[in-house]
Amino acid sequence: MADWLSRNVRIAGVERALKAGEVLFRSEQRTVGLYEVITGKLRLVRVDRAGREALLHVAVAGETLAEASLFAPAYHCDAIATTNAVVRLYPKAIVLTEFERNPETAQAFMAMLARQVMKLRTRVEQRNIHSARDRVRHYLALNTGADGRNVKLTGTLKDLAGELGLTHEALYRTLADMAAAGEIERLKGKIRLSKPLA
Repeated sequence: MADWLSRNVRIAGVERALKAGEVLFRSEQRTVGLYEVITGKLRLVRVDRAGREALLHVAVAGETLAEASLFAPAYHCDAIATTNAVVRLYPKAIVLTEFERNPETAQAFMAMLARQVMKLRTRVEQRNIHSARDRVRHYLALNTGADGRNVKLTGTLKDLAGELGLTHEALYRTLADMAAAGEIERLKGKIRLSKPLA
């Protein structure tokens, strides 16, 4: 749940159901506000001139998306439902008015954006690691649970490959090699490390 949203903003929210593959908005479309994912998943993508998709983010339940739309006339990417999903629109004018009226809400929003910037920097760091195996190790080390050994997968391996900037074939091959070497164990919905990574 997006804990920065105040009651005044929440009561203005309008829900919309999406089927898998349905577009929520397209790049260059006029912005109407930001969205909270209530259920399901949406992927944020940019399409280059050759028609290739670059995955920017996969938004899951409890996350918001299109925060920059509050300060821009048009969306900067496409948002497409990866699964059946329900989203809630928070209209731009209402959110901006709430920021002016309630500095605590504006500060909570800024804190959420700061956390997103830190995650983005981590992704940039991962993309600069050339070895696929080292890139996967880096991801696993940063995403282990409290026990230091289990990494819960929030999406498909194809989603993870996109997040890591690898082809899904390269990710599958890397995970298979790591499993064969006894470094990891692949389980349903998670990866277990044979020992905690530094």
